[in-house]
Amino acid sequence: MPVAAVIPAYNEEKTVGNILQLLKSISLIDEIILVSDGSTDNTAYIGRSYDVSVIELPQNRGKVGAVMCGVKSTNANVILLLDADLVGLKKEHVYDLLLPVLKGESDMTIGVFKNGRGATDLAQKIAPFLSGQRALQRWVFDKLKDYNVKDYGLEMALTIIAKKENLRVKTVVLNELTHVMKEEKRGFIIGVASRIKMYWDILTCMLKLKLEVF
Repeated sequence: MPVAAVIPAYNEEKTVGNILQLLKSISLIDEIILVSDGSTDNTAYIGRSYDVSVIELPQNRGKVGAVMCGVKSTNANVILLLDADLVGLKKEHVYDLLLPVLKGESDMTIGVFKNGRGATDLAQKIAPFLSGQRALQRWVFDKLKDYNVKDYGLEMALTIIAKKENLRVKTVVLNELTHVMKEEKRGFIIGVASRIKMYWDILTCMLKLKLEVF
């Protein structure tokens, strides 16, 4: 069953290389697709240096647009989604996400940070359904067109689809994995503004679809 890893990235030159290097060493993955979502740094250049498929979007479309662009570019049956700002990604994390789907035990896996660092661990403990680390059957994406989501509403929409369609979902612990926080990447003020926008998109998605997640 072919597997494609799709990595949406916006100005992630500091971390994306380590992720691509690790993915290249995993035989389960047949294709690696880096979607540079309007990046103005060396994100796309780094992707090409690792000889992976690189899609350069001229303007930032947000996470939904970037991910869907990557998914549409492949015929793989299983999609692995990883954020481009991960720190501490290991082979076992990838295997733990992929194997339940490849073995037919789950339609979707959701990775949750543990023992990475307090801030990111706490966020995912409170709201594990917001995790961007997932493996899932490709056909799940076909249902996204029926939902009005945008930007960081992607994870929320996938979780909603899983509940409404009664998908088999497995939560996977990603030990000692974390990511660079928005405030660290973009500075405190811009980072906080980005985080507020992210939570607003998620709240909007929740209200529109009238789903209780707690």
